[in-house]
Amino acid sequence: MSDGPEYDIDFRDQPERYEIGRGEEGVFKVEPYKSELLDLWGYADRETADEAGERLHRKYREYRENDDFPGMDMARKYLQMGYTRAMRYARYPGGQKYEDGEERDPEHWADHDKREAALIYEVWWETVEDDERYQELRERHRERHS
Repeated sequence: MSDGPEYDIDFRDQPERYEIGRGEEGVFKVEPYKSELLDLWGYADRETADEAGERLHRKYREYRENDDFPGMDMARKYLQMGYTRAMRYARYPGGQKYEDGEERDPEHWADHDKREAALIYEVWWETVEDDERYQELRERHRERHS
């Protein structure tokens, strides 16, 4: 993958070019998935997270039905990002982990709504991570394209 702001690749047309990467890497770069998933994502509170999680999981299932591993993995990344972003806001007032260049001590819990959103996303994220088909296609992708 490129280090630039956007990849000049349609990863649906060229899935062999997709690198799984770490964590949420590529969520704002990998097309066409970014354009399909970003607007489905949100983490303001429990209700927003549950609705977003359902929408993202629906897209995940669509990708799964088409054996579209990059799409499946990107949907997983958006679910993971919902958890990590909501948890950051839950632990740090205003989501600000750093103050004057120094990491702040987390609060327990700075924002209860965001904590609830994080817990909802965690369930959706684990559902994908535990999916045997996801695990199978991830391994196949690594074997063929790494």
